[in-house]
Amino acid sequence: MTKHLLLEQATTGDGGTTDVLLADGRIAALGPAAATDQRAAGADRLDLAGYLLLPSAVEPHAHLDKALLARRAPNPDGDLTGAITAIRAAYASMDEADVRSRATEALSTALTHGYTAVRSHVDVGTGIGPRALRVLTELRSRAAGLVDLQLVALAGAPIAGAAGRHNRRLLAQAVELGADVIGGAPALDPNPTAATRVLVRAAADAGLPVDLHLDETTDPQMLTLRAFADEVARQGLGGRATASHCVSLGQQDPDGCKEVCRALADSGVAVVTLPQTNLYLQGRAEPTRTPRGLTAVTPLRDAGVTVAGGGDNWRDPFNPLGRIDPFETAALLVAAAHLPVADAWTAVTAHARIALGLPPVALLPGSPADLLAIRASGLDEAVAGASQDRIVLRGGRVVARTSVVHDVVPALEKEMAA
Repeated sequence: MTKHLLLEQATTGDGGTTDVLLADGRIAALGPAAATDQRAAGADRLDLAGYLLLPSAVEPHAHLDKALLARRAPNPDGDLTGAITAIRAAYASMDEADVRSRATEALSTALTHGYTAVRSHVDVGTGIGPRALRVLTELRSRAAGLVDLQLVALAGAPIAGAAGRHNRRLLAQAVELGADVIGGAPALDPNPTAATRVLVRAAADAGLPVDLHLDETTDPQMLTLRAFADEVARQGLGGRATASHCVSLGQQDPDGCKEVCRALADSGVAVVTLPQTNLYLQGRAEPTRTPRGLTAVTPLRDAGVTVAGGGDNWRDPFNPLGRIDPFETAALLVAAAHLPVADAWTAVTAHARIALGLPPVALLPGSPADLLAIRASGLDEAVAGASQDRIVLRGGRVVARTSVVHDVVPALEKEMAA
């Protein structure tokens, strides 16, 4: 158990300020009751005047094994095919020490920026096998008190039929090594629908959730989401199934889109949209009337589907950008998916938690004390400005803090004031 901690004068979402008492890893009391609670007498105190206090962020879709590889594994064409080619060529250089170093750096950055839970897909197919997964299971154990790390075994292709035997064996090995979730990219298989069914059944057989890369294309003819929803319902995986990317859903006619959205809602499938990577990769073949590389965020939400937002690739061949920052993802969802700021933040917090099967966090007594304080007067300023001045709490204790000093040349300051 951590020592009790009293957060003083924190700004809340409604613009007011409050004290918050943290005890035994949870929020014990808020407002006047926090300071008068007997546990506050011996508590440490943290002045949060000028900071907005929020639930901590959750990254529902990352690739820690590939993180920070962009310079070493360039993708000159900038498209998905080029990225896949580049990462496969980089496998030989991705030894355990290399994966450990890059993944640790990326995960540390994520924590500093406010993520207290991360789901990372990890390649386990031909060419790399269990090497990266083995390293990341060790990192998961080392980071357990700081970040809740979920590992998705990203199966290689092909996975279906006789040609997929080797990759199915590697996937089974990944489960034995401790993968938390079954994953894969059915579009890379000669028969995407068959691959989708194989992977969902593998998850059901292993008693694990499933999270697939689906329909990562603006081609409306590629649509395996309906088959995924049907198989999830058939295998009883509702509430433990996630479809990531789902770009081609945004290219369907309105009625067809609504029908698929209803099927996803009925089967209990969450959707993770990944704005930065998909805006970067998709639509390059169409220089005019370029399709937007996003799923149908609004129709999905209207249908009652849980829609989470993720960063996906952090500076690798699939995306040379990525600040590993929930405020960056939220800002992209505002600009590209036209979500209100509050809904965009929900996508990287509450909805991401639902997608990962994590308990909810809120500024309420009894909630887990996984919190993020950022210097801002409100959520609009926090998402727009993304100040690096942040304090991250996990289980009621401070696990990361970044302080920012702004120093303006005195003469310039006078000029600006004139």
